[in-house]
Amino acid sequence: MEKDIRWQQRFQNFEKAFLKLKEAADKESLNELERNGLVQRFEFSLDLSWKVMKDYLEDKGFVFKPSPKDTFRQAQENGFIDYAQQLIDGIEIKNELSHDYSGEKFEKSEGELKEEIFPALEKLYHFFSSQLTNRQA
Repeated sequence: MEKDIRWQQRFQNFEKAFLKLKEAADKESLNELERNGLVQRFEFSLDLSWKVMKDYLEDKGFVFKPSPKDTFRQAQENGFIDYAQQLIDGIEIKNELSHDYSGEKFEKSEGELKEEIFPALEKLYHFFSSQLTNRQA
């Protein structure tokens, strides 16, 4: 019987959140309600992205301070990813947007979210997908 692996379980949640984010990010123009939903989907995806990476690194035997930024830095320092800064920037934007009640910060950040942060999340999604495929092969 195969051992349950935490990062694989968490990846399933990340995959669901990411695919919902992709659906929203692919829309050309968003009304206010849709923009709010996009922000929420970014938040879910970013939170799950660092947590699945933390679990993945721990599965590989790494011991480190499990914070979002440190997790992404550790992953890049060890050659798993090369886009840690975009993910870290995403975490910072997410934190700013959680206190944006007027929508102004989102409007300023929307381009960066769609053009830099989303592609980094997409690369991370494909990284974990390939890790699952390699593990099952």
